This record gives sequence, structure tokens and C-alpha cells, in this order.
Amino acid sequence: MYIPPAFRDDDLGALHAAIGRAGLATLVTATAEGLIGTPLPMLLAPEEGPLGTLYGHVAKANPQARLAVAGEAMVIFAGPDAYVSPGWYASKAAHGRVVPTWNYAAIHVYGAPEFFEAEERLRDVVTRLTERHEAGRAEPWAVSDAPEDFVRRQLRGIVGVRIGIARIDGKRKFSQNQSLADREGVVRGLGASGEPMAAAVAAGIPIGGESA
Repeated sequence: MYIPPAFRDDDLGALHAAIGRAGLATLVTATAEGLIGTPLPMLLAPEEGPLGTLYGHVAKANPQARLAVAGEAMVIFAGPDAYVSPGWYASKAAHGRVVPTWNYAAIHVYGAPEFFEAEERLRDVVTRLTERHEAGRAEPWAVSDAPEDFVRRQLRGIVGVRIGIARIDGKRKFSQNQSLADREGVVRGLGASGEPMAAAVAAGIPIGGESA
């Protein structure tokens, strides 16, 4: 991922928090049959290794689970994103030399994938993922709510994946390269849209008084 210096995010704590908020990731591997990508929820274990470890699972029928991986896997986490109109820039009225762009946050995680089928490990991953996404519900569902024989059959249909994180590329393109007046205009424009995603982008735009 190309990351100009103004947009680079090297704060490991912030990157871990963003991964934790992400609902869905994309696991990409290179194989002898070409690239394969699978959308899946992934769980971060920040305490495992210097940069943390990711866990998830794919269907056993998914060829990604059985084809040898060439090099590292890449896991893509997408943050909030929004279109930015040049009409929101103060500089449009001043000189007109403005163009549309897109603001977004993205994290690319790299590491060697380990696929596994041991029931105990699969149950642990599924349980932890479930607890994460059921947290906060009035009546959270638990893996143990389902009949044990049913759970074991379901586990036999998946393959777990563990990725010890070797490196992380974080990018937050939130108009940091624009003047303060233009950034303020983007915040107003995004806020007027009434869209939650646009509001999330607007919240990340620096307008604390510094100029780009």
C-alpha cells in the first residue's frame, strides 16, 4: 500500500484498536493457482508476539485452506471512508485549483498463515469470536447454547487460521495535506451529509489549529 508520510499511521495501539473495531477483514494469499481472497471476521490477540496475532476460520471447502501459500498472507482491514467534494474547500473560491478525492482509513497486516483443524483450537477461536460480537446484547448467544453434537459437526466443516503479525501498514488519509481552512470545509461538508460513515471520517480530520 502506497503511504505518503502525511498519511502514515505507526501508532501500534491505535492500529490494534482499529483492527478491534473492524467487523470484517479480507484474507489474501498467493498460491500456485493465483491470488485468493476470503472475507471473514478476524480476532486480534495483541499480547501474542511483538505486533500481535490474528485468528479466524474459513470453510473447509474453501481452496484457500488447502493450497500452499507463497510468501506471506495479507489481511486487509477497512476503516471509515467518504467522498470529498472540491466544493467544500475554501481554496476553491480563492484559486479554483482543486479536485475531488476520497478520504479513508486502511490497515494491511502481513504474516505467515498457519491453517489448523484441531477441534479444541477451532472451538476456542469460534467461542472468542462469538463472545466479541455478542458482547453488549441483552441476551448474548453462546456457542454452548447449541447442542454439543451439532457444534462438533460445524467445527468439522471449518479450518482455522492463525497469523503472527510480521508487519503492519496503517494509512489514515483524512485531508492532513490540506490547509486548515480546507479541512474545516471538509468537516462541514461531511457533517451536512448526515451519513454515519461520513461523520466518522469527519471526526478523524485534524482541525486543532495547526496548518498543513
